[in-house]
Amino acid sequence: MSHGPDLFDPDPLDAPAPTGDAQAQQVPLAERLRPRRLQDVVGQAALLGAGKPLRVALDARRLHSMILWGPPGVGKTTLARLIAEAFGARLIAISAVLAGVKEIRDAVAQAQAARAAGKPTLVFVDEVHRFNKGQQDAFLPHVESGLFAFIGATTENPSFEVNSALLSRATVYVLQALDAQELQLLARRGLHACGMPDIEPEALQALAEHADGDARRLLNAVEAVAAAARAGQRTIIDLELLRSALADSLRRFDKGGDQFYDVISALHKSVRGSDPDASLYWLSRMLDAGVDPLYLGRRLVRIASEDVGLADPRALGFTLDAVAAYERLGSPEGELALAQATLYLALAPKSNAVYLAATQARELVRRHGSAPVPLHLRNAPTALLRDLGAGAAYRYAHDEPGAFAAGERYFPDGVTPARLYRPTPRGFEARLAERIAELRRLDRQAGERAGQAPAAQQPGHDGD
Repeated sequence: MSHGPDLFDPDPLDAPAPTGDAQAQQVPLAERLRPRRLQDVVGQAALLGAGKPLRVALDARRLHSMILWGPPGVGKTTLARLIAEAFGARLIAISAVLAGVKEIRDAVAQAQAARAAGKPTLVFVDEVHRFNKGQQDAFLPHVESGLFAFIGATTENPSFEVNSALLSRATVYVLQALDAQELQLLARRGLHACGMPDIEPEALQALAEHADGDARRLLNAVEAVAAAARAGQRTIIDLELLRSALADSLRRFDKGGDQFYDVISALHKSVRGSDPDASLYWLSRMLDAGVDPLYLGRRLVRIASEDVGLADPRALGFTLDAVAAYERLGSPEGELALAQATLYLALAPKSNAVYLAATQARELVRRHGSAPVPLHLRNAPTALLRDLGAGAAYRYAHDEPGAFAAGERYFPDGVTPARLYRPTPRGFEARLAERIAELRRLDRQAGERAGQAPAAQQPGHDGD
């Protein structure tokens, strides 16, 4: 199948949308306006614009396997259909939510029949991340043999959700959410298709904001607003009509996918970066999106330990109190306590010393395994254990000067004492650093009196 040089010529911004007959009007607007040609696609200029990757491949007449990665409603399914049409290929569509091994086998059989008839095949798998490793692997030999080209669509990061073997045989194209101008263009097309050609600029902007980058969501909203306008015999759509026609809705937020983790990451990094305003913005963004406030509370508790730690020992208790307040009050009243904790954490002195120490301690345990507890530290509840030396020579710290048994050893034999916790010079940790320095000085003095090398000079110990 060949195309002329105008394959990607852009449509005029106000290109008329098909309206069809009364029966066609029963088809959802999003389906009626699904592009029939590549040049009708709204958005994705970074892929389909002149000299851009996907356009270059299509202009070169190179049908190849690919992964289309992007948020909902940006045209992944539409692109797969149009690519199949552009190459005159048979399109076999599979939904990973509903399909299994049988559907994969059927697709292979259909592709073999199409090849016998001299026709190429494109297998499109929607939500490919829902397929397990075995199901994804089932495509590999057929992709390698050239039986069909494979297109997988996913809202998840393919680096994590698509098998590396399949990923290495496909080109990943990243689709972006539609911007405000693209959404407004699409909204005008939708309104024209619904017989509502006039809309106030403020209402058009609000429609685009409501869609939040999702073309499907936009067109569903356009359809609802147009129906309300017809019912009210309105000739123009204004902001008041728009608000009355559309119930309050949450912004697009993929609660299990990349956007979820991206926004959580933005909240965490804003608090870590001590920006109270950005921290509050991302918290509000997630609450607006319908994220469980208790999940956010748990994340704030984590931040209190990971990023504030002992630089401000009150941070953890303060945050736990905020979570408890939310549990008692619920939404929306309790959300204010979470906002208060977010601001406190953002403005608190920062230290990751606890986090680093715990991480290094786990690594030390991994290297040495179950090293025996030294005899003097063992519990001795029976006479037999005492006869075996358990607890012998243990120095009770409270009986020592300053309640500190200077020079005592607490690591297992064979495990070189390691300095795991390194307090920062910020906040309360500055005082802890002074305390640690004093304890290490006492240890060195005790070692010198006993004729031993100071602990800081023992092999493998990095000292102060």
